[in-house]
Amino acid sequence: MSIATKANIEAWPVKLRREFAANQNNGNVGTRLLSETARVRVWEIRLAPGERIGFHRHVLDYFWTAVTPGRARSHVEDGTIVDAVYSAGDTRHFVYGEGESKFHDLENVGDTELLFTTVEFLDSANGRLPVSA
Repeated sequence: MSIATKANIEAWPVKLRREFAANQNNGNVGTRLLSETARVRVWEIRLAPGERIGFHRHVLDYFWTAVTPGRARSHVEDGTIVDAVYSAGDTRHFVYGEGESKFHDLENVGDTELLFTTVEFLDSANGRLPVSA
């Protein structure tokens, strides 16, 4: 279940707005890159309560699966703030056409560890963004 609240980016805290501006081409869509082949990248997102993964851009087709239940908040590039509740096993798939993307962060606003597995497909319509170690 998700609840989206439309907001203006200018209403976000200064720290978030600065990070938003600085990370426009951040391809690290997880907290740890577990595996990469010619076809896929497999990521882990592991967030303790209060932790967040900073702004990152999705350009490749991908899916995520929640390994643990929990609650999260995401700030999206159009100013929307999304509060979501996840159950273990929840899965969502995303497909991006040429030039399409999603830019957002993710914060664990619950009281238990939040764990996701994300798989990106490297043969998508867009080229991959660089990732850092």
